Amino acid sequence: MALFGLLAVAGGLFVAMELGLRSLFGFGNPLIYIRDEDIGYLLAPNQRTRRFGNRIEINEYSMRSGPINQTPAPSRLRVLLLGDSIANGGWWTDQTQTISSLLMNSLAVAKAGNYQEVEVLNASTNSWGPRNELAYLQKFGNFNAQALVLLINTDDLFATAPTSLVVGCDRNYPDSKPPLAIIEVLQRYVFSSKPIPEMQRLNNEDGDRVGVNLEAMSKILALTQQSNSKFLLVMTPLLREIGSPGSRDYEITARQRLRDFTESQQITYIDFLPIFQETTKEQDLYQDHIHLNSQGNLLVSQVIERSLLEILI
Repeated sequence: MALFGLLAVAGGLFVAMELGLRSLFGFGNPLIYIRDEDIGYLLAPNQRTRRFGNRIEINEYSMRSGPINQTPAPSRLRVLLLGDSIANGGWWTDQTQTISSLLMNSLAVAKAGNYQEVEVLNASTNSWGPRNELAYLQKFGNFNAQALVLLINTDDLFATAPTSLVVGCDRNYPDSKPPLAIIEVLQRYVFSSKPIPEMQRLNNEDGDRVGVNLEAMSKILALTQQSNSKFLLVMTPLLREIGSPGSRDYEITARQRLRDFTESQQITYIDFLPIFQETTKEQDLYQDHIHLNSQGNLLVSQVIERSLLEILI
């Protein structure tokens, strides 16, 4: 009887822990990824979950947005935000606090171009670079958006070629749901992912990465112009670039190449490094060394809004 009682208590604790991890933190229901031959990987379409209380919704086109029609109504302004985890917002950002949601609300209030409705689509996935984003645009098109905003960060200038190697192998890119929330916790925080040899070789990609990524941006620009859409390029800095020690020499060189590129192509470009440097407490804008928090998202959305209003009207 004593053994039975201990087993019952242990079973009860296990069930309580499982339910708590699911209801309070959203473990057991992570976003899952799918492989794509050209893009590398995508968030699987039609997903909904909550992580640490934050609502996350992925639509039928693997966007962090609600369901959409392929073609917007004539009375609707549609903006396509294309980017990586900074645009996506990750698990630490509620759906309502992403840059795209904040931008959509502010543009609606501003009555941009006298449109009756505003829609900002969020096509983004963790660790995408310009070549992933170009491949997404080539596959799905720009959804008849009147404007496309490409949001990158300093690291994206050195991004490697698209690959699906991480899907199902890296704990941050699962391709299936875990059977239990407890198992997901163990996989994420106790057991480390095994190194992927092919991924290590890819990360050591030779050649002029900056040049290749600038070429990808040039192709994104060309596709945007072919559809008679406006184009806005936005770059956020790493936290260490804002103060001390600042940007490293190779980053300064890459940043100058990007600026030269935008000037030669006559691209409307927003560099947030000087904007963030004017903020006395830049740490208040960041979730970590690279990702923005809700306050950072708000500032970025406000600056993007002003630029969009200038080029759309």
